[in-house]
Order: sequence, then structure tokens, then C-alpha cells
Amino acid sequence: MKFSREAITFVKSLPRNISNAEIANQLIRSATSIGANYIEANESLGKKDFLMRVKICRKEAKETIYWLKLAEPRKADERRREWLIAEATELMKIFGSIVEKAK
Repeated sequence: MKFSREAITFVKSLPRNISNAEIANQLIRSATSIGANYIEANESLGKKDFLMRVKICRKEAKETIYWLKLAEPRKADERRREWLIAEATELMKIFGSIVEKAK
């Protein structure tokens, strides 16, 4: 949940322009979807459902990295963006590891 909140805070700090408007919407969707799908994975009905949800988490983490790289933050928020990219990359690796171990 911390990652989702940090992503939302980052989006709120983005300069208001046409390109950032769409990027902001997509970034919030993908970043918050990671946690939501992880909750669903832990409530899954079976191994197949669990794996599908964890794979979605990994996919959403990849998508979040994409949107973060496209965003045009203020100079002061560049460090926050790099932190979010690093966190999303780590989440992607964690979910990938879960998938491999569950096979």
C-alpha cells in the first residue's frame, strides 16, 4: 500500500500539462492495481488463480515503470521518480520469483 500511496503523491506533484494528464491516469491505475491484485492473489481459490493474480501484479509493475519513465516531473521530484522505478523493479522481481517458486 505504501508504494501505491507514494505513486499517488508523485502524480499529484506532476506539472499540469497535456502529456502528464494521460500519463498520470495510467500511472495511478497501474500502480494501485499491483496492491489490489496481490490482495486478490492471497484470497485466491486455488494455485492457478493465485499464479494468475501474481502474474498480473508483475505485469502491472512493468507497466508502472513504463509510465514513470514517460512522466515529466519537476526537477525536485526526479529523485522520487527514480525511487518509484527502483521499487517497481523490485516488486516485479519479487512477483517473478513467486511465480517461479509456485510452478
